[in-house]
Amino acid sequence: MKQFLNKPIDNSGLIVFRILFGLLCFLESAGAIATGWVRRNLVEPEATFNFIGFDFLQVLQGPYMYWHYAIMSLFGIGIMLGYKYRWSVLAFTLMWTCTYLMQKSSYNNHYYLLMLLSALMAVLPANRYASLDVKFNPSLKSLSMPNWCRWLIISQLFIVYTFASIAKFYPDWLDGSVMALLMKSKSHYFLVGELLQQKAIHYFLSYGGILFDGLIIPALLYKPTRKFAFFISIFFHLFNSFIFHIGIFPYLSLAFSLFFFDAETIRKLFLKKKPSFNPEGKKAFKPAPILMTGLIIYLIIQVALPLRHHFIQDDVLWTEEGHRLSWRMMLRAKSGSTTYTVIDKATNNAIPVNLNDFLSKKQQRTASTKPDVMWQFAHRLKQHFAKEGKDVSVFVKAYVSVNGKPRKQFTDPTVDIASLPWRRFAHSEWLLPSK
Repeated sequence: MKQFLNKPIDNSGLIVFRILFGLLCFLESAGAIATGWVRRNLVEPEATFNFIGFDFLQVLQGPYMYWHYAIMSLFGIGIMLGYKYRWSVLAFTLMWTCTYLMQKSSYNNHYYLLMLLSALMAVLPANRYASLDVKFNPSLKSLSMPNWCRWLIISQLFIVYTFASIAKFYPDWLDGSVMALLMKSKSHYFLVGELLQQKAIHYFLSYGGILFDGLIIPALLYKPTRKFAFFISIFFHLFNSFIFHIGIFPYLSLAFSLFFFDAETIRKLFLKKKPSFNPEGKKAFKPAPILMTGLIIYLIIQVALPLRHHFIQDDVLWTEEGHRLSWRMMLRAKSGSTTYTVIDKATNNAIPVNLNDFLSKKQQRTASTKPDVMWQFAHRLKQHFAKEGKDVSVFVKAYVSVNGKPRKQFTDPTVDIASLPWRRFAHSEWLLPSK
């Protein structure tokens, strides 16, 4: 195994991927400013809902975020051009991670994947050809890389797609009802809007999603099915881009195909001036043991995170506990009606709370269905009134619907949530059972 992983292979796929990856990082960052995403999610709200434990990132929130994203876009260009590559990709990773951790109202799995992937790219020798780093320092130039570089990316992709497929094996997905809800808002789409409302299409997309996620990596690895799988992948990801408008993720997914095709084919298509690599007589790479240990631990964590909800009480679709960081993509539709009651402990009087004074409309929807956001908002209300010299209790009464089913009471309205700590890896008892 060690000999297999350390074997020198042609690095053409990684070099071309670096160029595309940097371009997509630039487009994601600059596009977030141009489309108003930064304004809506990081500038206009009074505060964002960060991942619990990362409250200190609130200091970044506000107009400064325009500069934050503009600088990230420059680092994306640095990655694409291979200019001071390590610094560019590390800086992008740090800045992107900060923005990922500081807001959850627009949570998207591809934001998480981009964070992971940029961190992985920092340890890969992706600047050893067709880069400004090589132009300024020719000694960096190399036509090869260790085989583990390719398999690290493939392993990450296998984890992502496999868990995404497994998560879809539940009744509401299998009977097409989730897809029907997802397609309902697309009825106005030109030409395809009416077609997307058909039950047969819902079944086709539901089971097609399971099969694609579960089989695409093995199909790309197996040479006889590789080209067919690639063309299916093009259709699948372009469909997602057109229907769901999920940014760079479909195009990033297509770029991953570079790691599956023969490196010589990639070289001839994209790097015609690059000499052919002959592995004969080449010595195996000797990676640092600490690096290999770290990557093994990383992959173990990646497998463990999507499994953690099995060890937490109740259904993750209801409680959301163990949902994030688990590749549970577009699995359900939730809506809710939530009331926050603030009681002054000294007088036992209720204090009126107008959510419009604290939250944007999008944040209000999040604070109506997500238990971690409910908990955070309850604690923020407590802190807000503490500044006025009042010690308060905060009670939350929420009714939630999952996948269009009748609303059920979600929280225990007799529990002062603002007095409780957050249970990161255990069930919160103030959430009522799903059944």
